[in-house]
Amino acid sequence: MDFLLSGLAACGACVFTNPLEVVKTRMQLQGELQASGSYQRHYRNVFHAFITIGKVDGLAALQKGLAPALVYQFLMNGIRLGTYGLAEAGGYLHTAEGTLSPPRSAATGALAGVLGAYLGSPIYMVKTHLQAQAASEIAVGHQYKHQGMFQALTQIGQKHGLVGLWRGSLGGLPRVVIGSSTQLCTFSSTKDLITQWEVFPPQSWKVALAAAMVSGIVVVLAMTPFDVASTRLYNQPTDAGGKGLMYRGILDALVQTARTEGIFGMYKGIGASYFRLGPHTILSLFFWDQLRSLYYKYTK
Repeated sequence: MDFLLSGLAACGACVFTNPLEVVKTRMQLQGELQASGSYQRHYRNVFHAFITIGKVDGLAALQKGLAPALVYQFLMNGIRLGTYGLAEAGGYLHTAEGTLSPPRSAATGALAGVLGAYLGSPIYMVKTHLQAQAASEIAVGHQYKHQGMFQALTQIGQKHGLVGLWRGSLGGLPRVVIGSSTQLCTFSSTKDLITQWEVFPPQSWKVALAAAMVSGIVVVLAMTPFDVASTRLYNQPTDAGGKGLMYRGILDALVQTARTEGIFGMYKGIGASYFRLGPHTILSLFFWDQLRSLYYKYTK
């Protein structure tokens, strides 16, 4: 039940934040491996990107890739939050004195995140491809011509096999390790502190909401460079054998980005990442906490 509740919580958050994921993906691909000022900026900021995509691609384009995004969120976060919840309920995250152990919390969050992200990697890759697809006048990054999630998975599988479906999966793991461990560790630690300080009444939904808000800020700052590199790894063109033509791996993507675009290139789309990751972290952790509370309230 923990896995089911975790997956539903993440899907609920995804419906609201997917348009920001579309904007974030395109901003991260804009000016890929090009020096600042040497390319046309189709998307000047988050709000301009929303208007541009809606005007040129249509409002429906703001929900591009929603199907694979929902599948990925259910699979990845169902496993991630579900595993973390079981570890928390089993007392594995607390010391002998009963206090939360940040190292255990971070390690559990990272391991749970890696498991979920690796299994869901093909879905995430297709989601990235679909969200990057745009009209030629505002297109950024390599343009795949997928018709939908199932067609894309079938085509990639037939052309490149299982290796092709899991292309970029290892490069995406550092992003998830850092994001997941940071998110769950800061959420649990902040929640414990707020409870100890009695800022809000016991069991109040405000405790989970405040903890999720703090967690969202930390996640965005720690994760964005790896998120940019991961998006580019998944979206890069491939040769006949399914091997990426632009980057050899996550480290190569980070080095090339920093070398050609500067340190700010590694933080491209941080505004969109904040507006997307912040609300998504808040909503998914808040829904997760509340769904678990309701489940335990009526079953125990």
